[in-house]
Amino acid sequence: MIRTALALFLAAAAAVAVLALTREAGEAHMVWLGWRVDMTAAAAALLVLFTALAATLLWRLAIWLLEIPRRAEQARLERRRREAGEALARGFLAAAAGDGGEGRRLALKAADLADDNPALVRILTAQSAEAAGDVAAAKAAYGAMVAFPDMRLAGLRGLMQTALAEGDRAAALRHAEAAYGQARTARWAWRAVLEARLEAGDWAGALELVKGALDRKIVPPIVADRARAALLAASAASLDLADDKQRKQAFDYATQSAKLDPGFAPGAVIAARLAATPAKAAGVIEAAWKAQPHPALWLLYRDLVTAETPRERARRLSALAALKPEDRESRILMVEQALIAGEIGAAREAAALLAREELTPRLAGLFARAANAAGAIDEARAWVARGRSAPLEADWSDIDPEGQAFNYPPGDWARLVSNWAETGELIHPRQERRERGMSDLPELPVSYVESAPFVAAAEAGPGAMPIPDDPGVDGDFEGAPDEPPPAPPPAKPPQRRRRLATAPRPAK
Repeated sequence: MIRTALALFLAAAAAVAVLALTREAGEAHMVWLGWRVDMTAAAAALLVLFTALAATLLWRLAIWLLEIPRRAEQARLERRRREAGEALARGFLAAAAGDGGEGRRLALKAADLADDNPALVRILTAQSAEAAGDVAAAKAAYGAMVAFPDMRLAGLRGLMQTALAEGDRAAALRHAEAAYGQARTARWAWRAVLEARLEAGDWAGALELVKGALDRKIVPPIVADRARAALLAASAASLDLADDKQRKQAFDYATQSAKLDPGFAPGAVIAARLAATPAKAAGVIEAAWKAQPHPALWLLYRDLVTAETPRERARRLSALAALKPEDRESRILMVEQALIAGEIGAAREAAALLAREELTPRLAGLFARAANAAGAIDEARAWVARGRSAPLEADWSDIDPEGQAFNYPPGDWARLVSNWAETGELIHPRQERRERGMSDLPELPVSYVESAPFVAAAEAGPGAMPIPDDPGVDGDFEGAPDEPPPAPPPAKPPQRRRRLATAPRPAK
């Protein structure tokens, strides 16, 4: 306001000065209480302007003096608010660091300094009690928060976590359900209720939760579709297939799963197993292979037809691989079908295309079988040795070596549903538990063994060429001799014996 008055005064003063310079200043007369004042109009204008400016300054000075108490109180409150904010920040850092005592002290200090952050003070009090290990105080603090509408969700979440820490899963579920019933966007509450349904094997209840989460926009559509597909497959797997009515229901569930998410291999595998004819099963597997190839799909596809020659079976598998030839599983299948057809050269060429892939026991076993079929026994042994220390494949570990693929108990289905919905990856607990998956490595000896023909050649003297040791001594190689090796001919005691070492010699 003062700046505006000064600007107006300067503008008016400039106008008066212009008038005075033109020698047309005019006349002004003022009579007040018997006094008469005569002056020019320019001087009268300047007098009025100076009087107005002085009055404005005096008014602003009076206001400033009257507001001194209010400004002092405001400064005091601002200082306390700043100190309370610093105490809260230090308190939350102390609670995060596990120093519950310091967090409590700072929470009390913040509560004394300012009353405009009660929510933050209560949260800090509860978290500090948790950090100090005072469960009763934490529950009391979270319980007090539930009474306030704006802090109800935070209080319920704290009560749920406290109940989980105490092992009271029923109480934790009650708190999660209360929070899910109130908030439209409480994803943590929805997740907690869903995990409880999955743990109980309540696939129908979990499906309703997923549909509700999609309607509330808690989860994106892609996550909801993956979760529904996995839950439908779990529902199909839980039914009694000996009952015709339940078998039909299981087929409907599995078919819905395969249509909803063709990339979810368990749904397609279950639907194909329950299909009425091999042709329908083949259609389901081929659609799933186009979406996302999986080893369980081609293993089931391989066994759909039993009355066929190896070459006919290899042609079927080759056609399946051609549906998505650039995928890793399709390139692996090309090696498998070549081995089935007995085309060793084609198998070696197809295996060479996988050389840049990360080595796993499955790939090492595939390379070993291709090398063994080609007669490269030493190379096969090397692949077996490398495969023993290679990391497992998540998809391959889903296949039970002693039963059907995806034949899981409810607990494993719950874990599979959760993983697939969140990540879109088939990571089964069997892999995390390091349980045995499908047989990856052929039973090949990884070191040289001393055979009788080799000993006989070595005993013949230094001029004799030692023959390789017998690769089929353990009976695990294709083409290995069935009869035992011939006994060595009678000879005088050997003068020296040569033997292939199984490990490098130490340096001298």
